[in-house]
Amino acid sequence: MKVAISQFASSPTIAENTARIVTDAHRAAAEGATLMVCPEAAMIRLPNKHESLVGRVEEPDGSFGSALAEASSETGVTIVAGAFTPGDETKVKNTLFVASGGEIVATYDKIHLYDAFSDKESDKVIAGPVEPVTVDVDGVRIGLATCYDLRFPEIFRVLADEGSLLVTIPTAWVKGALKEEHWLTLLRARAIENSFFIVGSGEAGERSIGRSAAFDPMGLQLTDLGTGNSFGMVDIDIDLVARTRSLNPGLQNRRFEVIPRRQNA
Repeated sequence: MKVAISQFASSPTIAENTARIVTDAHRAAAEGATLMVCPEAAMIRLPNKHESLVGRVEEPDGSFGSALAEASSETGVTIVAGAFTPGDETKVKNTLFVASGGEIVATYDKIHLYDAFSDKESDKVIAGPVEPVTVDVDGVRIGLATCYDLRFPEIFRVLADEGSLLVTIPTAWVKGALKEEHWLTLLRARAIENSFFIVGSGEAGERSIGRSAAFDPMGLQLTDLGTGNSFGMVDIDIDLVARTRSLNPGLQNRRFEVIPRRQNA
């Protein structure tokens, strides 16, 4: 399985970001990818502390989602990209779109909001329900997570229990002291402790670190796209998941169960 990673500095203009992703999807198809991972906030740039996205975001059937769906149909590439969707009168939702076969086949609303390092995402964003989401791509179960979710191992353990062999994590990882080290260390840890592949697409630009990266189930780093606008390809040997879990059956040797708290059950 070949996975493409699209890394770029998101624009405040939806049309500009859409064109970038569509172009990269065609490049991904030309290079043999069946999955492409884009950054968090790929639809429209993250707001600054004094800016609101209310009234500027779209439902999955809006221009951004429709363009991703069309691109997925034209290229045969499943696209995972960060967006924002309407919430209430004062807040939006931080939502991943998964486009495949000409439609948006899944969405995931970010569970863990970035109320840390002097930021407070919850002032502007509604947290998603504690319901991890997976999708199937060419017979491979893919788990979805977003940025700050990476600091919470429970969601990744649930995604592993629900059959994920690969997890995608679009992000706009904010720059700061040791932040790049945190990003790469946590990606590697989530891959090793769950014995699956993890692919992170990071936003580039003035605020975010970029550093899109992928790790295999043994914790081997497969790529690092650096800090600027970039595009990369990763070859994924899905059979390595089973081999790793046979060699190191950590998931079977657990003594604790992590059970997701299902809201509205």
